[in-house]
Amino acid sequence: MNTMSNMNLKLPLSEEDVKKLKSGDTVTLTGTCYVARDAAHKRLKEALDQGIPLPVDLKGATIYYMGPSPAREGHAIGSAGPTTATRMDAYTPELLDLGLRAMIGKGKRSQEVKYAMKRNGAVYFAAVGGAGALLSKCIKKAEVLCYEDLGAEALRRIEIEDFPAIVVIDAEGNDLYETAISEWEKG
Repeated sequence: MNTMSNMNLKLPLSEEDVKKLKSGDTVTLTGTCYVARDAAHKRLKEALDQGIPLPVDLKGATIYYMGPSPAREGHAIGSAGPTTATRMDAYTPELLDLGLRAMIGKGKRSQEVKYAMKRNGAVYFAAVGGAGALLSKCIKKAEVLCYEDLGAEALRRIEIEDFPAIVVIDAEGNDLYETAISEWEKG
């Protein structure tokens, strides 16, 4: 397992950045990304099925799977921890084929998502679950772009700074959840 502490990356990620990342690397992310959970993903899929252009250009983009709590006064956002990524798996391969370059969430991904990631040169980062209040401090700006009626699940654009994450699945399809278990079993 290859680990490199404190690799600082700028969003949106370049193809070169993604190629350098290896499963197990730790990173901090700074820049612009989108926030969407399953209800927003369902709406994106419905738009695609109806031939309606998406409200955001996903080419090179990163999506953070998160549903924030309301912002306290003086803060950009409330608690902002990751949600379970498998809930988006039914929609993700098509979004990856449209150019989505990275995702942030928690938990495993389906084999179909891994194939689409490898096919498109994408990466999956994990953020620490249960640390939403701490992660919210890395979010400097947040705005609802569309699907406002979904409340916490609306599609948002956020600006993040020094957001900590771990590369779980790299662009070659290496999955930390699988390799860490086999390394642990070896002792």
